[in-house]
Parts: sequence; structure tokens; C-alpha cells
Amino acid sequence: MKKVAVIMGSDSDFPVVSGAIKTLKSYDVPVEVHVMSAHRTPELACEFSANARKNGFGVIIAAAGKAAHLAGVIAGHTTLPVIGIPVKSSTLDGLDALLATVQMPKGIPVATVAIDGADNAGILAVQILSLSDDTLAEKLENLKNEMKNGVIEKDKAIQSKVEQL
Repeated sequence: MKKVAVIMGSDSDFPVVSGAIKTLKSYDVPVEVHVMSAHRTPELACEFSANARKNGFGVIIAAAGKAAHLAGVIAGHTTLPVIGIPVKSSTLDGLDALLATVQMPKGIPVATVAIDGADNAGILAVQILSLSDDTLAEKLENLKNEMKNGVIEKDKAIQSKVEQL
């Protein structure tokens, strides 16, 4: 099975990216986690992403706040799918990170999840890997069924409350 890299621009992003890490681990997807900065260690980020495919990675998740260039820098140096997580910071509530992550030039796509949307980044990475892994596809199908059943149960509970009014 291919690995997923979770790269954060700063160790302060760890509380956010831990949702993606937990999600990947819950699917038994091998995950490697690193801190790399698009601005402070650009050579390291470029080298990592340029060699990611040959090092066994299938997807790269990149999380950054403020200027949030990390996902774009990584995407510019690999042909692997890159998923960006814009991280909410003290300035502009993460809107700056969202715009920096989602507004990529033609030919350098970054799939972008919601601000602080690490859980969905993990699920999207699993969905990408499931294209060539039936076990992951089955686990994802089970998740969808669990969510569906959860909503059905909540609807039943609401109907019961409505009847009591």
C-alpha cells in the first residue's frame, strides 16, 4: 500500500493535522509526518516532493496557515495528488490560507479541504488510494453506511420528539 505524507508548515499546525493522521491510521494507511516550510526550508520541501513517488508515497497532504504556500510548492514539484489544508491562524480567521491554497495556477492543482478540515483531507487521501485498493474501498463504503444509519437514527429520534409536542 502506498504511504501518505502529512506535511505541516509549522509544528503549531499539529493539533489540526492530527485529525488527518488519526483518520489515516484508522484505515491502516501508512503515514509519515514532517514539518517543512515553503519559506524557511524551501529546498527541503522541494526535494521531499520531487522524490515522494519513488519513496513510496501515493498522496501528500500539506497544511499551512497565513500565506499557505506549502501545498502549492509541493504540488509544483510532484505529479502525486496534493491535498491542501488551510489552517486557521490569528489573522483573517484562515481566509488568507484558504485563498492561498485554493488559488493555484493551471497545471498545478491542489485539492483543498475546508479551513482546519484535516479529517476530510485524510478521508480524501484514503479515497484516492482506494482506486487501487479494494480493502480501502470497502472500509469507505462501511463509513458511508454508518453515516447514513446515524442520520436515519437521528431522524427517528426527532420524529419521536415532534410527536411529544
